[in-house]
Amino acid sequence: MEEQECCGKSHEIPRRRLGATGEFVSIMGLGGEGLLRTWGEDKKAVQLINGAIDMGVNYLESARAYEGSESYYGGAIGARRKEIFLASKSHARDYQGATAHLHETLKNMGTDYLDLWQVHDVRTEDDISAIFAPGGAYEAFTEAKKKGLVRFIGITGHHDPTVLAKCVREYDFDTVLMPVNPAEPAYKPFVEEVVPAASAKDMGIIAMKVYLRGGLNAPKRLLFCYALTQPVSTGVIGCDTLEQLKENVEIASTFIPLRLKEVERFTEFISSQARQLMYYKP
Repeated sequence: MEEQECCGKSHEIPRRRLGATGEFVSIMGLGGEGLLRTWGEDKKAVQLINGAIDMGVNYLESARAYEGSESYYGGAIGARRKEIFLASKSHARDYQGATAHLHETLKNMGTDYLDLWQVHDVRTEDDISAIFAPGGAYEAFTEAKKKGLVRFIGITGHHDPTVLAKCVREYDFDTVLMPVNPAEPAYKPFVEEVVPAASAKDMGIIAMKVYLRGGLNAPKRLLFCYALTQPVSTGVIGCDTLEQLKENVEIASTFIPLRLKEVERFTEFISSQARQLMYYKP
């Protein structure tokens, strides 16, 4: 994984190449969950977003489904648009729905383009049939890229690695967003099934569900470093407070890869809890 230190300064968040996009993104990205997946928290949300940018986070993402998240970004970014790599998602399965989502997203985020627009949460063969059929959402995504409304397109999934890997192999995407944590290898092995297909096409690989929704009593540093030791470009973290943001930035800024034996030992240690952890709900 090609990596560079941000701005050449010590204790700044390193950046990694986002596949064939050629873009370099911070190894910690700010997700649209946590505080940002709310309504009516404008002041705190704007502080969180600007705080992330100030701390060196340049990958920021949201989704059409994430309540007020896109609008929070619209209220925060302003003149800082060129400092960041901005991403969002659409869960629509048809062309018209996805196109409408994109127009809403651009309006909410106060921008005339996205750096990355992602097909959101692909779970089943039925999803694949709908998205990639004539008149499906994929047509809206490829059209938006041709028109310059989005620079890159991606796909996300956390339900079935076989379904996600099929999409990666058979269709043209720039990135894939998937779970990367020590529970997934023993239950639904996203890294094992999806990464080889994505790497063969030089796609940017984005990690999510790094902390297993808080279901595992383990140090955040260990979990985040586990994810960042894998061949990913960035790990997306949703934060509830500025304090949480600072904690995650500090981990990313001082990241040291785990040794192979540490990765294997950690994975084996929690393998019996893998199913429960992958779908833990607090």
